Amino acid sequence: MHIYKDVTLLITHYNRPHSLERLLRSLQQAGIGFEEIIVSDDASDEQHFPLLQALQLQYKFTIIPGQVNKGLGHNLNKGQAAVKTSLVLYIQEDFEFTSLFIQDLPDAISIMNRDAQLDLVRFFAHARYPYLRPYSTAYEEMYMPLFATDYHKIYAYSDTPHLRRADFSSKFGPYKEGINADRTEYWMCVSFIRNKGRCVISRHYAGLFLHHNTPDEPSTIRRPGRQFSNNFFVRTARYWYRQIRYNFDLLS
Repeated sequence: MHIYKDVTLLITHYNRPHSLERLLRSLQQAGIGFEEIIVSDDASDEQHFPLLQALQLQYKFTIIPGQVNKGLGHNLNKGQAAVKTSLVLYIQEDFEFTSLFIQDLPDAISIMNRDAQLDLVRFFAHARYPYLRPYSTAYEEMYMPLFATDYHKIYAYSDTPHLRRADFSSKFGPYKEGINADRTEYWMCVSFIRNKGRCVISRHYAGLFLHHNTPDEPSTIRRPGRQFSNNFFVRTARYWYRQIRYNFDLLS
């Protein structure tokens, strides 16, 4: 097994131990390990504890428990506070490695060690970022031009799998707590741009991880239907709301 020294795998978890098991199993099957694996649990229901404890014995990770469910922001902050290494590989429990990621990871770590100005290496995205420029053979750099009109510019940061520095919060602040997961991610996106974060993303972002939301362990995030409506008037209102709101938050 190859151990990546000075890298902590941080996994956030809530009520999906079978998804967590799938992620850890894919890691073991790939024959790679890390200085430490931390599972930050957001006060999962008591029925899941026996499996979590069994997984801890099998995969040798550290559990950072939560007494009360306080949301993704708090779960990220308390997990990050336990990290002792200089680099953090962050993954939510409903992702699974692919063989392509195993090939990419050494390059990502090398890039972070070589480029001290780089804050983030991303491995996954649901869609191609609108503003990219060449960085290396395997990676492109996200950037925002002066007159960036595509509101997707806000999503340079993402809670999807990425490699970051352990002092990430000293530059961008802690994750906002007491709000839903989407808003937590959004405000970190805003902070990342406001504080001139630098990020690269794999050219193979669609093939490094599999994202699972199984019927027995579905996503715990609930979103209003208007976010996905194809009605012309709803789409138009949504577009202009995002253009105005995102630019206001970036400039305020």
